[in-house]
Amino acid sequence: MSGTPSLLTVLLLLLIGVLVARLSAGRLRTWAVPAIVLELLVGFVLGNTILPFERVEPLSGLTELGVLTLFFQVGLEVRGDLLSSRRDAILRTVAISFLAPLIAFWPLRLGFGLDTPATLLCLAVLSATGTGVTLRVLAQRRALQTPSGRMLVGVSVLDDLPAIALLSLSVALGARVSGSTGPFAGLAALPLGLLLALGSYAAVEFWRRRRPERPRDPLSILLLLIASAWVGEMCGLTSLLGALWGGVLLARLEPAGPEVRSVLAVLSEVFLPLYFLSVGMRVQASSLLRPEAWSLALVLLALAVVSKLACGFGVSLRDRAAGIDRWIVVFGLMPRGLPGLVFATTALSAGVIGSTQFSALVLMVALTTVVGLLLLERRLQMLEGDQPALAPPPM
Repeated sequence: MSGTPSLLTVLLLLLIGVLVARLSAGRLRTWAVPAIVLELLVGFVLGNTILPFERVEPLSGLTELGVLTLFFQVGLEVRGDLLSSRRDAILRTVAISFLAPLIAFWPLRLGFGLDTPATLLCLAVLSATGTGVTLRVLAQRRALQTPSGRMLVGVSVLDDLPAIALLSLSVALGARVSGSTGPFAGLAALPLGLLLALGSYAAVEFWRRRRPERPRDPLSILLLLIASAWVGEMCGLTSLLGALWGGVLLARLEPAGPEVRSVLAVLSEVFLPLYFLSVGMRVQASSLLRPEAWSLALVLLALAVVSKLACGFGVSLRDRAAGIDRWIVVFGLMPRGLPGLVFATTALSAGVIGSTQFSALVLMVALTTVVGLLLLERRLQMLEGDQPALAPPPM
C-alpha cells in the first residue's frame, strides 16, 4: 500500500494508539498518571512519525463529538441543587479561581508579546478545571459524598462556566482582529447568540408545560447535542458553549435518567480517546525545540499552581469545621485536564494562537493534571490513615 492511507488504515492506527495508551495507563496507575496524558504522548509520537495530523484532520468532527458530549453532560449538571451545600464557599471559591489568573493579563501580554485574544485564551485555560479526572479519583476513593467531595463537585462544574466565557470572548476578538466577515463573525454575533439562548429557553419552558414528550432516544439526544453545538459555533460563542447550553435545556425539560446517561457515556467512551490522540498529534516536535515554548509553559505552570492555591482561601474556618478539607479542594482544582486541551485546540483551529503557544499550553495542562492528581491521591491517603505524614502548613 502506498500514497495516502485509507480511512480504515487511519482508524486502525488511532485505535491501536488508544489501546497502547490504555494498557500503559493500567501499569502506571499507582503513579496517578491518567490515561489522558498517555494518549497525548502516543498521539505526539504518531503525529510526528507515521501519521501526521493532516491525515486525521478530515475526522476532526468525529473526534470532537466526545468533547461536545462531555460539555453537554456538564450542562446537565448545572442545576440549583449544586449550591444546596455550602453555597457561599462554592461561589467564593469559583470567584477566586476565575479572578486570580486575570492578574497575569499584562505580564503575559507584555512578557511574551501576545495579543489580546491569545492572552485571554491563556487566562481561560488557567481558569479551567479538569472536572472529569478529578471526580474519577474521588469516586475511586469513595470520597464523592464527603463534605470536601460535594464542595469540589459544585466548584468543578461551575468553575468552567466563566472560563468558557473567556474562551468565547477570545475567539470572537480573534475573528475581529483577523478580519473575518459575515453575519456570524466576531463580536457582532454575540447579541444574536444571547437572543437565541433566551428564545430556546422560552421554547423549552413552553414545551415542558404543554407537551408530555421528552427526548430520551439516542437520535433525539444526538440531534439536540449537535444542533446546540452548531448554533454556538455559528454565533461565535464556540461549539462548547452551545453544547453546554443544550445540556442545560435538556435538564430543564427533565432530569437526565439512565437512558440519557447511557447514550452520553457511550459517545464519551468511544470518541474522547480519539480526541486526545488528535490533540497530541497537533503538537509539532519542532515547536518543542523553541525556547519560547518552554519559557511560556513554565510561566503558565507557575501561574496555574499559584492561582489554584489561592482557591484555598475560599474555604473558611466555618467550612473546615463542617468537615471540608481545603487541600482536597485545592488539589482537586489543579488539573486542567480536558477543558484546558479543548480550549487550546479550539483557539488553534480559530487562528487565535500559533503552534508555539499551543505546545506550551498542552505541556502546562499535562503537567498540572499529573501533579494535581498525585497531590490529591496523597492527600486522600493521608486522610484515610494509609500514609501518616505531617499535614501541609496552614494557608
